Amino acid sequence: MAITQLSAFLENTPGTLCDAVNAITAAGVNIRALSVADTKDFGILRVIVSDTEKTKEALSLETIIQETAVIAVKMNDQAGALSNVLQILKAADINVEYVYAFTGAVQGNAYVVLRVDDVVQAEQTLNANGIQTLNNEDINEFLK
Repeated sequence: MAITQLSAFLENTPGTLCDAVNAITAAGVNIRALSVADTKDFGILRVIVSDTEKTKEALSLETIIQETAVIAVKMNDQAGALSNVLQILKAADINVEYVYAFTGAVQGNAYVVLRVDDVVQAEQTLNANGIQTLNNEDINEFLK
């Protein structure tokens, strides 16, 4: 049930992020979640989108694109929800490489994307502990 995240490597120059987002928009793709990590010379744009193939086509001329399996988790929007998820993963000795949050249309819910060292084990562990993980179809449905 992992979801597909696209990572695009962008030059860290004025307007580059804008151009990438404009290319995705021009392709008619909705960005569901987004994160940007930067260094002095380049940035990594990480996106969850409504159409991965159209996004890859839109960005392929501008940058190197990588697909990564990540986990999206639905939680209650309350203090301690993320801590609970991370405690469950810690207890199962699953490493979290990075995490970022996104919003949805349903009030009271919160969502995070987790890049972990073992996607299958992480999903099984979270589901066994009552934590709902999402697939690509869920993302498109929940975030309309």
